[in-house]
Amino acid sequence: MKEIKITDIENIKIGQAQDFEGGTGCTVFIAPNGASVGLDIRGGGPASRDTQLLDPRAAMETVNAVLLSGGSAFGLDAAGGVMKYLEERKMGFEVGVTTVPIVCQSSLFDLVVGDASCRPDAQMAYKACEAAFNGEELKQGCFGAGTGASVGKLYGMERAVKSGIGFYAVDLFGLKIGAAAAVNAYGDIYENGKEIAGLLNEDKNGFISTREAMYRKTDPVENRFTGNTTICCVVTNAAFDKPKMNKIAAMAQNGIVRAIAPVNTTADGDSVYAMSTGDFKADINVVGTLAADVLEKAVINAVKNAESMFGLKACRDI
Repeated sequence: MKEIKITDIENIKIGQAQDFEGGTGCTVFIAPNGASVGLDIRGGGPASRDTQLLDPRAAMETVNAVLLSGGSAFGLDAAGGVMKYLEERKMGFEVGVTTVPIVCQSSLFDLVVGDASCRPDAQMAYKACEAAFNGEELKQGCFGAGTGASVGKLYGMERAVKSGIGFYAVDLFGLKIGAAAAVNAYGDIYENGKEIAGLLNEDKNGFISTREAMYRKTDPVENRFTGNTTICCVVTNAAFDKPKMNKIAAMAQNGIVRAIAPVNTTADGDSVYAMSTGDFKADINVVGTLAADVLEKAVINAVKNAESMFGLKACRDI
């Protein structure tokens, strides 16, 4: 097994755009030839668009793009920019009078950093599409959908830590699989069982466990801070249909479970897309297991590459 770039996977173009002053951005995954896509949502508060098309009972078999963005539900307007870009290039579902691009989207809540009135819009998403087709280098950390991301928010933003977006991909005997994770979690981030980012202690010079703090709390108020959500996209050249990609998305979510705790709470909207973009023959259990591994590392890369900004410290500075 060797590490590769996620853009080394065939039939996928990935681009990002962001507003550093506003503190938000978006990351788009475009399959020029279409892709079978599945989705697993375990968080209690997702913000999404056209995800019902990914239900195995729905008729649509292929998707043209997946968009991850900030902006909470306001950011869902950004998908229009992806649709405009793809329609201009006749990528989508042919309906005679035009071509309708099939675009699914999930947004995370970043309104509490930067400027709350600044949200990803169609123009920003269009720029992300241009970046994807121009082959612009993907950057980890506070870019794209991870621009305004943060983690460790049990006690609100005063003791939260800056996060971002992370990527990781591998090639296993020709099977290619990669993951992207925009990490905006309620909980803490762990690597090999050690907390590496999350809830700050009172002196803000180290971390404490959100789980332990929750267990000590006697305050009965639920969802003190509900603006979270980790949104992810797994991409593979393995050939599977939509029902199987839904299973792979569910297995991939285990990577989030290993890297984030607590996770999948009512204060999160944790969502994982899985895209099949190639024709490589592989065992679904191998692909699902590997998907969890690469997604776990993408989550870790998201916090390790983040920089301190918007008044929030990054783990590299603690």
